[in-house]
Amino acid sequence: MAGTRPRVAIAHDYLTQRGGAEKVVLAMARAFPEAPIYTTLYDAAATYPEFGDLDIRVSPLNRVGLLRSNHRVALPFLPHASSMTEIDADVVLTSSSGWAHGFSTTGKKLVYCYSPARWLYQTDVYLGESSGMVKRLLMSALTPALRRWDRRAAHSADRYLAISTAVRERITTTYGIDSTVVPAPFTVDDSAGVEAVPEAAEWLAGSDYYLCVSRLLPYKNVDKVMKAFEGTGRTLVVVGRGPEKDALEAMRLDNVLMLSDLSEGQMSWLYQNTSGLVAASYEDYGLTPLEAGHHGKPSIVLRWGGFLDTISENVTGIFFDEPEPQAISAAIDRCESRSWDSARIVGHVQQFGEDRFAERLADTIDDLLGSESSTRVGALPT
Repeated sequence: MAGTRPRVAIAHDYLTQRGGAEKVVLAMARAFPEAPIYTTLYDAAATYPEFGDLDIRVSPLNRVGLLRSNHRVALPFLPHASSMTEIDADVVLTSSSGWAHGFSTTGKKLVYCYSPARWLYQTDVYLGESSGMVKRLLMSALTPALRRWDRRAAHSADRYLAISTAVRERITTTYGIDSTVVPAPFTVDDSAGVEAVPEAAEWLAGSDYYLCVSRLLPYKNVDKVMKAFEGTGRTLVVVGRGPEKDALEAMRLDNVLMLSDLSEGQMSWLYQNTSGLVAASYEDYGLTPLEAGHHGKPSIVLRWGGFLDTISENVTGIFFDEPEPQAISAAIDRCESRSWDSARIVGHVQQFGEDRFAERLADTIDDLLGSESSTRVGALPT
């Protein structure tokens, strides 16, 4: 490879939603702008619009509209689709929480792992207490074969990176693989400007509010956050979509507003005007406190997982120990009793910037490929 820049490709499970993992993929694409992105499913309308300008290469499953609109229905077919996805590249930067680490490649495979698959190794947490018997029986039937496939896929990698300390420990426990922690970047696009959310502006009418930004899944505990605002006189704005949406809408209080599919400018407006972010989810990392911190806002979060890596207690946020309404409400009380230094909050989150993330990835890929290569854009002629 001497004298040429190595060919880098990016792989991701599926691009059918808007969330932290998809933001990380966009950061990877900015770090390696010539890299195509391989994925099993791609729904342009459901994920971030920036993907529309990138080279997205999909599996044959993408021809089935039902699977694009609901990737969970595709679960029985994803192992085969992942194994049959072949990538011709010198190194594949694999963004994975369960499937993309099974893609085949002619070169090296570097896995950036958000977590070993939750639906295989943390099934009860992933499904939640309200999941039906049919779903549980289906998962029980599929789990043995899926675990065998998953472990083979994990050991096909040349190197593993973990998004957090908690995930690094989980990778060791699940696969017996050592990994290096590379924190994900926060990716607030300040160039998008600030755009008021008309529905929220009218509903809030200038009053203070807290913000919960999350996929609507059982283990995110958005229902517990909503219940923490019951009878308090406080106001909550929830931003996100997911399979729990209807259940959450059914229990929604008058002081809770639910939104989804907002632009970067609209998210900036919400972050800039909020009193703080609230998150009760079992997060392997959790980008939203960093996004809130970018705007100088504190976070009230569960003392668990990735939050322990990114929150500086009493500097950028407050912890609570159980994802229960009473504990969340008490933590908000403590947050309101403190004075917060916005400049210190902003200073803390700068260490999680995108430039540092890109540098760590490039260093790892260069080390993986050997001293004769360099992934630095412009470092060697193409």
